[in-house]
Amino acid sequence: MNTNMNKVSSKFRVVLSVDEDGFFIAECLDLPGCVSDGKTKQDALENIKEAIEGYLESLAKHGEKIPNKHAELITVRV
Repeated sequence: MNTNMNKVSSKFRVVLSVDEDGFFIAECLDLPGCVSDGKTKQDALENIKEAIEGYLESLAKHGEKIPNKHAELITVRV
């Protein structure tokens, strides 16, 4: 039985970077504090999906709404 049938699919913006140890860091711009990592890009993406799901489950459990998507990615020239 597919337990994911009741889930609504949403898109969230994620930024990937590499830390000083070579790990990929994935940060969801739309959910403050929602960050994960992985040894590979694919690992980091899988882990951030799980982190986002957990974040959303926590919001639902506490009766809170998903924050408004207000993050903006800007390139700054220096």
